[in-house]
Amino acid sequence: MTVTLESPNVKIATETRVYGIRHHGPGSARSLRAALDEFVPDAILIEGPSDADPLVALAASEYMHPPVALLAYSTAAPSNAAFWPFAVFSPEWQAITWAAAHNVTATFCDLPASQTIGVKPAEDEKREQGDPLVRLAAAAGYDDAERWWDAIVESTSDAESFDAITEAMASLRETSYIDSRTLQREAYMRQTLRKAIKAGSQRIAVVCGAWHAPALTGPLGPATADARLLKGLPKTKTSLTWVPWTHSRLASRSGYGAGITSPGWYHHLFTETEHPIVRWLTKVARVLRAEDLPVSSAHVIESVRLTETLAAMRSRPLAGLSEVTEATRAVLCDGDDVLLALITNKLVVGEKLGMVPDETPTVPLDADLRARARTLRLKQTPSATKLDLDLRKPNDLAKSQLLHRLLLIGIDWGTITDSEVRSTGTFRETWTLEWQPEFSVSVVEAAMWGTTVEAAAEAKILDRAGKDDTTLGELTNLLERALIADLADVLPQLLTIVETAAALDHDVAHLLAAVPPLTRTTRYGDVRGTDTAAITHVADSLLVRICAGLGSAVGNLDDDSASTLRTLIDDTHASVMTRDDATTSDRWMTTLESISHRSDVHGLLVGRIVRLLRDAGRISESDSATRLSHALSIGAEPAAKAAWVEGFLAGGGLLLVHDRELLRLLDDWLASLGGQDFIDALPLLRRTFGSFETGERHAIGQAVRSPGTTQRNSVQQVDPERGRIAMAAVAQILGFSQ
Repeated sequence: MTVTLESPNVKIATETRVYGIRHHGPGSARSLRAALDEFVPDAILIEGPSDADPLVALAASEYMHPPVALLAYSTAAPSNAAFWPFAVFSPEWQAITWAAAHNVTATFCDLPASQTIGVKPAEDEKREQGDPLVRLAAAAGYDDAERWWDAIVESTSDAESFDAITEAMASLRETSYIDSRTLQREAYMRQTLRKAIKAGSQRIAVVCGAWHAPALTGPLGPATADARLLKGLPKTKTSLTWVPWTHSRLASRSGYGAGITSPGWYHHLFTETEHPIVRWLTKVARVLRAEDLPVSSAHVIESVRLTETLAAMRSRPLAGLSEVTEATRAVLCDGDDVLLALITNKLVVGEKLGMVPDETPTVPLDADLRARARTLRLKQTPSATKLDLDLRKPNDLAKSQLLHRLLLIGIDWGTITDSEVRSTGTFRETWTLEWQPEFSVSVVEAAMWGTTVEAAAEAKILDRAGKDDTTLGELTNLLERALIADLADVLPQLLTIVETAAALDHDVAHLLAAVPPLTRTTRYGDVRGTDTAAITHVADSLLVRICAGLGSAVGNLDDDSASTLRTLIDDTHASVMTRDDATTSDRWMTTLESISHRSDVHGLLVGRIVRLLRDAGRISESDSATRLSHALSIGAEPAAKAAWVEGFLAGGGLLLVHDRELLRLLDDWLASLGGQDFIDALPLLRRTFGSFETGERHAIGQAVRSPGTTQRNSVQQVDPERGRIAMAAVAQILGFSQ
C-alpha cells in the first residue's frame, strides 16, 4: 500500500508492504527473502517486543547461531519471564539478517516486553477459539490444517503469495472472534508503523504473523483510536537478552504456543535447497545405521521412489513430511513404529542448540558460568551426554566442583547418574549433562546470591542453613555438599551451626540421620585434600549422644516407627564401620549388644541388630542361630516372628544358602504354621524374600529341596491303606485284574 502524510511544510509518500508469515515456517522464510530482494525496503518492522531493539545488532555477529531466543524477565522477580524464539528458518530471523546484510534498519513493532510479561489474559482471551485455518484447510480438501499449510506454503516459495495469504486471513477475520489482547497488539503495531513513516522511511516492510496482516494493510485509520486502546496498560521493569534455544523447544509438544510439529524437518527444508528429499532420507539411513540396523543404498533409493510416487498420486508439487514419513516407515523401518519414533525424535524434531556471542548483555553470574565452562571444556549440549570424572586429576576435580556448585544454586545442568559412586568414597564420579534453555532463567534467578558461581553457592547454602526449620540431618547434608563443592570459606560457619543444632536436638532419630553425611564428608575430605578434623570431632560427639539415648529410643515402637529406625540404624552402622576406628566401633557395638537382649524392642529391630552383630563378629554363628530359634519358638504372634526374620535376613539371602542350620530353623518354623498364621506372616515374608536377588532365591530353593536339609525331608510317613486304594485304582485304569 502507499501512505501519504501531509503537513504544512512537507508531503511524504511512503510505500508499505505487509508480509503475513507463519512463525518458524521455511517456505515463508524463503518467500520473504525473495520478496525483500524484490522490494528493497529502507526499513523493516518485525513482530517482536519493541524494547528489544538494542539487541537486534547482535544478530549480525558471526558468533550468533540460531536457534536462539529473546529472553525478557522482570528485574524484581526473574522467574517472571518470557521467551521469543527464532530458528534459522524463522521468517523474522531472515528479515533481521537481510536487514543486517543490506545495512537497513530493522526494529520490532509489537508490544514491549514490559507490557507483556506478568500480564494475565483478559476474560475474552480465555474463550476457546477453534483454529480458523481449519476452515481453509477443509475447503482445500485437507483434514489437518498443519498438513495443508505445510503443503501449500512451507513446501514451496513464492514472493507473490503474501497478497493471497493476507486476503484469505481478511476473509477469516470477518467471521472470527478477535480478543482484546490481539487488538491492543495490532494497535501498537500501527503506532510503530506511523512512527517509521514520520521518521522519513519511504519503503517499509512489515513482517508479522499472517493473522495480523489485514490489520496493518490499507488505511491505518486515526491514531487516536489506537491510543485509546493502549492507554493504561500496566508496565513492569524488565531486562532483555539473547539466550541459546533448541529445536525441541520450538516443537509444539514442548508446550510452546506457536510451536511446530517438525522443527528438524523445517530446518532441513530451509538449508538443503538441492535434492532435499534425497538428502533427508540419507540422513534417516545414517541414523538407523548408527543403531546397527542393516540399511543399504538400495533402501534409500526405494524410499525416494515411494516418496515421489505418493506425492504424484496426491497431486503435490513436492513431497511433504507425510509422504517422507510413510516411505520411511514402509521401507527403512520395515513397518516398525518404534524405529519411526526414533527418527521423529532425532531428525523430525531434532535437538540443535544455538549460540550467542560473548558480548550479549547478561548478569555477571552467567558470564562467570560461561567462562568457567569454557576453561574446563564443558560444552552446553541439549542432548544427554555422560561425563566420567577422575577426582585425582585437577581438571576433573574442578569440573566436579563446578557441577556441584550449580546444583546448590538450582541449576541442574549435571546430575550424578550412579549414586553409589559417591557413597563408596572412590575417586570417580559419573555425571549426565543436559543443558536446557530454561536454565537461562535459573541463572538470572540465582544471580541474586552472587556474581560468581562460587559466591552464589556459598551465599545460598548459608541461607538454607540459617533457616529455623532446617533439621540436623539437613544441616549435615549441607555440610557434606559444601565440602564436595569445595566451598571452604563457609565450612567453619556451617560447622558452628551444626554443633549448635546438635547440642539442642535431643531426638535420637535426628542424630542418627546426621551421622552418615558427616562420615561421608570426612571420606570426601581425604579424596579432595580437605582438612576434616573438626568434622570428625562433631561426628564423634554425635555418636556419644546416640549411644547414650538409643536404648530408650527403641522401646515400644509401632511397625512404621521401627521400620524408620531400622533404616537409620543400618546407615549409621555402615558409617561407623567405614571409619574403622576401634574406639568408635566398640562404643557403637556395645550399645547394640545391650539392645539385642531386650524383650520390649520391636522384633524387626532386634532381628536386625542380631544380624549386624553376627556380621561384625561380635556374636558367633551358633549364637545367632540360637537367637533365631528362640525368637521363632516363643509365644509371640506369627507376624511378630516374621518381623524378627525380616530384620535378620534383610539384604542377605546368601546367609541362608551357606548356613544350613539357619535355613533348617526357618524351614521348620514355616512348616509348623497353621493356615491363618501363615497368611498373617506371608506379607512380611514375601517382602523379605522378595528383596533377595533371583540367584539367591534359586539357591535357597535348591538347598531346601536337597536331602537332609531338614528333618521333614529325611522322614517319610507312609499310609499303607491309602497306598492300597491308590494302587487298586491304577490297576483298574490299566486293565489289570485284582
